[in-house]
Amino acid sequence: MKATISFYITLFLRRVHWFILIFGIIAAASVTIARILPPVYLASTRLLVEPPQIPSQLAASTVQTSAQEELQIIEQRLMTRVNLLEIARSEQVFDEIGTMSPDEVVRGMRDATRIRRSAGQGQATLMNLSFESPSASVAANVVNRYVTLILQDNAALRAGRAGTTLEFFEVEVERLGNELEEKSAAILDFNNANADALPSTLGFRLTQQTNIQSRLAVIDRDIANLKDQRQRLVDVFQNTGTVSTQNQQNLTPEQRKLAQLEDQLNSALAIYSQENPRVKILQAQIAAQREVVRNQAGVQQQQAADQEAESVASILDIQLADIDNRILALENEKTDAKAQLDKLIETIERTPSVQIALNALNRDYNNIQQQYNNAVSGLSKAATGERIELLAKGQRISVIDPATVPNRPDRPNRLMIAAGGSAFGAFLGLAVIAALEFLNNSIRRPVEITRKLGITPLATVPYVRTPFEMVTRRAGFVVLLATLMIGIPALLYAVHTFYLPLDLIYERIASRLGTIL
Repeated sequence: MKATISFYITLFLRRVHWFILIFGIIAAASVTIARILPPVYLASTRLLVEPPQIPSQLAASTVQTSAQEELQIIEQRLMTRVNLLEIARSEQVFDEIGTMSPDEVVRGMRDATRIRRSAGQGQATLMNLSFESPSASVAANVVNRYVTLILQDNAALRAGRAGTTLEFFEVEVERLGNELEEKSAAILDFNNANADALPSTLGFRLTQQTNIQSRLAVIDRDIANLKDQRQRLVDVFQNTGTVSTQNQQNLTPEQRKLAQLEDQLNSALAIYSQENPRVKILQAQIAAQREVVRNQAGVQQQQAADQEAESVASILDIQLADIDNRILALENEKTDAKAQLDKLIETIERTPSVQIALNALNRDYNNIQQQYNNAVSGLSKAATGERIELLAKGQRISVIDPATVPNRPDRPNRLMIAAGGSAFGAFLGLAVIAALEFLNNSIRRPVEITRKLGITPLATVPYVRTPFEMVTRRAGFVVLLATLMIGIPALLYAVHTFYLPLDLIYERIASRLGTIL
């Protein structure tokens, strides 16, 4: 066992130059890379979406956007091309920004920006925003510019939405108010044009119709009575030669009795016909009484009677004219009543169609009125919501942890790169030595002579190099090692300085290979 360990130690020492060469090259490259890689500073901040300060049951904002959705909108608006170019140029984020195309600047800004949101049921909604840059102050300035844009954009977005909502309801209230006025004017014009057939006056017109019909019946009856009265006057005068209005003053008892009989005859003729026995008896009594009156009166009385007959005839004409005038007035009144009745019937027949049209106008008016009331209510809520947003009492984004200038770079980890590279170089050196020994089939130990050739040697003599060979070999190894350990760092530094920074080379290789940085 000890012989085996000693053998492997000897082999390692024999090929230690390979180990030193590989370890030295990789260690030198690792240390060089760790030294020349530019520092990357990371500045970050945390934002919180605060709930409304006023309970929604009391006064609600008109901007109803969830916290997660609002952060997504903010992120998309923040990472626009215009914002990124403006920030990159104002803060001089990249050293070669003057020679970079806008696409390269935008891509570099997006690659250097990290946005992470966290939310959950019963949890606060947070946004972690960070930016990395070779300059600590640039990283902090960019994050602060991001935060300023987010706060301004969020306030402007919410105030703009609230203002747009308020403006919409103001326009809607004005529009619906104009429509209400137009509908009111249309209803008023319709009512004026159909004032005689409105449904509200139908009961009154029906009552008028009944009254006019009753009045026509009364007029017909009065006309008939007047015509009967006229005929009776004529008949009485023809039968008696007197009228009921004859002056009965200064009459003798016989004359008064004659007048009474004539009045009874007039009353009987109003009820009975000429052939009625009572009428005939009264006529006979009147004839006899007249004979008595004539016999009692002298010639002078006869002359006075003749004069009185002429006077009675004149009175009859006056009474008949009065009755005719009354009949004519009643006929005119009847004509007017019939015309009024015809007009009422026409308006009553037209009332259903007027009611249908009026109901349609009122229905449109009520619909617009309901919309107007809803718009006024919405306008009140929109005004309250705008006031809430202008006073920043609604949902808002606040900064929990502002960005500060970092005092140490976030990467690279120089110690880790140097130590990791050196460890990898040591492992690779050992692996190369093991591979060389594995591929070497030469006989180097007595036991191998016995195992491979089947003989047992009496003694073995190792190969002994001369002092010159030892010096030459060691000098060549030292020169090669020194050349590689100095040349490789120098080559890496030259590439980094005069061609392209190593971090950019690594990013390009990683992007082509699809490797995540």
